[in-house]
Amino acid sequence: MKRLEGRVAVVTGAASGIGRSTALRLAERGCALALADIDADGLAATGELLASHPVRLSLHPVDVSSKDAMKAFADRVEALHGAAHILVNNAGVAASGRFDTQSLEDLEWMVGVNYWGVVHGCRAFLPLLKRQEEAHIVNLSSMFGFLGLPGQSGYCATKAAVRALSESLWVELRPERIGVTSVHPGAIRTRIVQAGRMESEETRAEVQAFFDRVGSPPDRVARAIVRAIERNRLRVRVRPESFATEWAKRLAPVAIHRGIAWRWSRLVAADATLASKTAPDEECAS
Repeated sequence: MKRLEGRVAVVTGAASGIGRSTALRLAERGCALALADIDADGLAATGELLASHPVRLSLHPVDVSSKDAMKAFADRVEALHGAAHILVNNAGVAASGRFDTQSLEDLEWMVGVNYWGVVHGCRAFLPLLKRQEEAHIVNLSSMFGFLGLPGQSGYCATKAAVRALSESLWVELRPERIGVTSVHPGAIRTRIVQAGRMESEETRAEVQAFFDRVGSPPDRVARAIVRAIERNRLRVRVRPESFATEWAKRLAPVAIHRGIAWRWSRLVAADATLASKTAPDEECAS
């Protein structure tokens, strides 16, 4: 997009993390904002942070997995702002676990938010975006959108779907002067682990500790998103591990999974050994 000042930007998942940071960055560039999240309290906190910016702001508690809720959201944005130039489909959730033991409810939850939330966002706001002389859609994928990982089958599948959808839309919407960007962050310090559905609280604590130790702040992704909108980029990778993951998949599309399988088998064996050592002795128990 040639300019951001005076544009209307819609951001989902704006109650915290990447969504909140993106809203702040767009406000600094003079964008009016329509922010959505299912977390009304977190959304209100984002609104307070934006109070010092002289831009029009509206806050919308919305469940992005609901087609009707997203359509009503788009109608409300049109009524309040009169237009939409930028759409950032950022809302996302995570759940971990083996495919054969993970509940279907958790898988449906992830697909509903991570994939259908993006679809509903694009479908609901496209009529508004098409009316503008130029517009842009940003869809949040992940480095996990480049390959499948054990224990993350549902999350990887939804993020790969977002990547493929974005690539298709990038081609289809070019004649409409609408750019599309797929964003692939690596380790970023957000609330997605805290709010996610993990195998155990021990797993949650371990994953969160890793992100806290090595992750980057959400603003790193927000800055990349703003640059991508300005430069009309199809794909954005954030942090070295995102670049490394994609290149490893390109250069060794099968071998990389052999390596992952080797590592996974060692972890499973180690867990089994630990479980056998900590299990109560049957003879003593009797």
